[in-house]
Amino acid sequence: MRILVSLSDQTLTLEDAGGTTVYPVSTAAAGAGSHQGSNATPLGRHLVRARIGDGLPPGAVFRGRRFHGEVYDPARAAEAPGRDWILSRILWLGGLEPGRNQGADVDSFRRFIYIHGTPDSEPMGEPASHGCIRMRNTDVIALFARVPVATPVTLVE
Repeated sequence: MRILVSLSDQTLTLEDAGGTTVYPVSTAAAGAGSHQGSNATPLGRHLVRARIGDGLPPGAVFRGRRFHGEVYDPARAAEAPGRDWILSRILWLGGLEPGRNQGADVDSFRRFIYIHGTPDSEPMGEPASHGCIRMRNTDVIALFARVPVATPVTLVE
């Protein structure tokens, strides 16, 4: 099993025993990059270090990787314009390449780089995130159900 995220194609491809599934995603508006505070999506080899949200309702809102009972709806979004919503499920990535996406000021895990759900109103197939890999909620829930901790994830330009 492995995941490949292509920044140029804005796709996430899951290859597992069930075959190959391609999902549209949205990576960073700032492009590729690894440094803390860059709001860019890091490249290279990663793995899923944590899975968060199993069994929660679609649209579950996370704050600090915790669910406090809030479920996304457009009215709530209107009260918080510009908020970077993290919804439904989180696959938290850890880098495997020291100096590129692991350690010091380039550490993907410490930068809180996730694959996560986002509101349906957000664009897919074009860069718009603050560094994470955004997916439709139905897609991230389906992906989450198939992906265990330690799944390899490679991010390419």
